[in-house]
Amino acid sequence: MKLCAVQYASVTGDVEGNVERHVEFVELAASHGAELVFFPELSLTGYEPTLAQGLATHEEDPRLDVFQRLSDAHGIVIGVGLPLVTSRKPRIGMVVFQPHTGRHAYAKQRLHDDELPYFSPGERPMLIETREHRLALAICYESLQPDHVATAASLGADVYLASVAKLAPRMDEAYAYYATFAREHAMTILMANCVGPCDGDVGGGRSAVWNDRGRYVNALDGTQETMLIFDTATQGTHVLAPASPAA
Repeated sequence: MKLCAVQYASVTGDVEGNVERHVEFVELAASHGAELVFFPELSLTGYEPTLAQGLATHEEDPRLDVFQRLSDAHGIVIGVGLPLVTSRKPRIGMVVFQPHTGRHAYAKQRLHDDELPYFSPGERPMLIETREHRLALAICYESLQPDHVATAASLGADVYLASVAKLAPRMDEAYAYYATFAREHAMTILMANCVGPCDGDVGGGRSAVWNDRGRYVNALDGTQETMLIFDTATQGTHVLAPASPAA
């Protein structure tokens, strides 16, 4: 199965503009045979906690309908990030679109202390079932928590998709964790990080993949919008550089 992590630079607060740009990435990934494509944490709004309350929406937002059409047309699973509205504080969410089966939302279950003033936690794990794999979702901080990945493994997941918004100084530490988790749980780990604006700083990029023996396979650089495709059958990777957005 060909899995694609998109290293993306969100335009802060511009849901419509980010949707248009996401569509370009999905179409490019599909044209190279990707069967699943996912984006960094809060990719449709940018990771900006202070803005999340005003930007929060729900998984049935009609602005997202284009992703279901793309999923159906290309037979591809798509995961995009955005804050999900609740009766309390919003949740850090990923909306997943699967071909001809509709959309489902996952909400980050483990929040960092810095996120608690702005977000409420999700309540349950989410697995994506395909013919080849059972894939678990994780969003940033929780993907570095041993209990979260252990729960995914206990549910039968053999692929762990980490959608993150991490700054450069934390990336070496994250790499060490992912390598250990992949080896301990015999689980492929694919991580998609942001570049560009991120909570008053700049995302650290370096999106990467580790195979189910914990071996680092390949990574992207720390600055450019790029896509990393990993083939679980051949263990090969392919890097795609999309066209730069129009000025």
